[in-house]
Amino acid sequence: MFPPCPHKRRTRVGHPASGQEPQSVNKYLLVGMGGFAGAIARYGVGTFVTQRVGLRFPYGTFLINVSGCFLIGFFMHLLAERGVLDVHWLYVVVIGFIGAYTTFSTFEYETMRELQDGQIGIGLLYVGSSVLVGFFMVWLGSLAAELVP
Repeated sequence: MFPPCPHKRRTRVGHPASGQEPQSVNKYLLVGMGGFAGAIARYGVGTFVTQRVGLRFPYGTFLINVSGCFLIGFFMHLLAERGVLDVHWLYVVVIGFIGAYTTFSTFEYETMRELQDGQIGIGLLYVGSSVLVGFFMVWLGSLAAELVP
């Protein structure tokens, strides 16, 4: 299905495989800076797209999600697989910027890693349960909001 990763280093988003980790306080500042930029980018892209194509289909969110998937694939490969970027980029770009821009990309990356590791059952369980439980929780949240006076 997906080619296995040729490198032995394995990491999840937020857990660098190698490199000197920043101090704890620095991590939060790096994530915050990236997160600020990611949130602004999400709003800007969403607004730009919606103003041009309307709301009939959620094109803005779709574009944000798929571009976030590209970005996380690109940066995680450079960070976790090839180790060519300093670990600080993990905190600024992956956790901060992409995390605020979209969490869908993290979901897709983690699913891809399960499939690459031959964990097809876990990958399918993750996808199915995320979609179904996520939809249920949106519905439950909506019901709970109806109870607010």
